[in-house]
Amino acid sequence: MSPNTTASAPNPRSTGVTGAILGVGLAGTLDEVVLHQLLGWHHFYDRSTGTVGLVSDGLFHLFSTGLLVVGMYRLWRLERDGSREWKLRLWAGIALGAGGFNLYDGTVQHKILRLHQIRPEAPSQLPYDLVFNAVALLLVAAGFALLRRSRRE
Repeated sequence: MSPNTTASAPNPRSTGVTGAILGVGLAGTLDEVVLHQLLGWHHFYDRSTGTVGLVSDGLFHLFSTGLLVVGMYRLWRLERDGSREWKLRLWAGIALGAGGFNLYDGTVQHKILRLHQIRPEAPSQLPYDLVFNAVALLLVAAGFALLRRSRRE
């Protein structure tokens, strides 16, 4: 601990968890709003009727919104503690949470479980998969870089 750190300073692990919760919530919400609602490319579960797809989207949206609420509450608690030393770790957690969620979505849900594809009517899924997973990997790499930097500071 540095001499300026108070006893009420946030736990670094708790800060990273808060960031990860926010990252998963943000990634899920952006996926739901942009890919599901605005572009209409797919539903959370595309292997049934349109009604089932909409219900699955609604449940997914409730889940991601719940994570945002929990993450914002935890962030409010961190802010209340008054310390600023945790910001890099928070951003690292957000990037790792968002990237990890999208990597899980792009590999497990899209390819292994085949719950949905990014754009099922496209002639080839490969370009969509490559871009989606590359962005996820970039977020994970940025998260690890921020985490390493936060440990040095």
